[in-house]
Amino acid sequence: MMDIKMEDQKTQTKTTQSLTMVQAINDALKTMLEQDETTILLGEDIGKNGGVFRATEGLQEQFGEDRVIDTPLSESGIVGTSIGLAVNGFKPVCEMQFMGFIYPAYDQIMTHASRLRMKTMGHYSVPMVIRAPYGAGIRAPEIHSDSMESIFTHMPGVKVVCPATPKDAKGLLIAAIEDPDPVIFMEPMRSYRAQREEVPTEKYQLPIGKGEKIKEGDDVTIITWGAMLSVAKQAAEQAESQGIGCDVLDLKTLYPLDRNLIAESVQKTGRAVIVHEAHQTGGLSQDILSVINDTSFLYLRAPIERVTGFDVPVPFFALEDHYLPTAKRVLSSIEKAVHF
Repeated sequence: MMDIKMEDQKTQTKTTQSLTMVQAINDALKTMLEQDETTILLGEDIGKNGGVFRATEGLQEQFGEDRVIDTPLSESGIVGTSIGLAVNGFKPVCEMQFMGFIYPAYDQIMTHASRLRMKTMGHYSVPMVIRAPYGAGIRAPEIHSDSMESIFTHMPGVKVVCPATPKDAKGLLIAAIEDPDPVIFMEPMRSYRAQREEVPTEKYQLPIGKGEKIKEGDDVTIITWGAMLSVAKQAAEQAESQGIGCDVLDLKTLYPLDRNLIAESVQKTGRAVIVHEAHQTGGLSQDILSVINDTSFLYLRAPIERVTGFDVPVPFFALEDHYLPTAKRVLSSIEKAVHF
């Protein structure tokens, strides 16, 4: 019996590896390059240099310059080329060095990528992924730290995905590459090397459009995604010391939202705190508020609280920590909701 258990442990060890998020993303890209010859990577400095964050490190050396392509410094050109590749049988994965650099490509995404399936009555789809490192917390210069997911969640035809952990990053990125529609894949930069997790070595997918309850509680629902998940969990643990139980939801997909997950939790707790680092005005919290209003209004015991970034451009690094939501701010909103 002992020999069998030891063999099982060896097998289990071989099927997972401890990875950071950036390593898990690299592993996902490597997996797809190996198993699907239509997968192509494009971006600025992603080949020889392995990208700004080394997410594509070693891939050009292994798969060649025809599969991992260093492009000119032109976000519009990168996305436009990827659209052309996608409608002609390829699965391009293009990288924006930072989400704040994606604006020149807005026209290509909004005018073409999001609409081609509709405009061709389903004859063409656009199976492409736009990887976009986002968010504050790494002391980057101006424009590098934007969190502008709500721009893209308001584009019908484009899916928006945002993992919070290494395991989710690999499974969701593979699912995004194999999705028939364009996907904005947001990568929280402050989470790239923040933690390690056991990640399966084999190819696997996590469903786009499905969130997950990370923590169970009866008093208040905390709704978040990406880098803010760790902040929400810290606040929930602090609330527990006061006898307040929190449901913590990781949305994972920002469009389409997992409406059922949100409604089920809020109808149980009767309270909600939404946490994101993007600006409050026009932020995704407004859409989540609408979901709660549509599905769970009569269950509410208190007004819905929001903890967000402020309505200013993300400041220079000296003020960055003041801009970002903190566990203290989230805890204050939890207490306000519970004691309303």
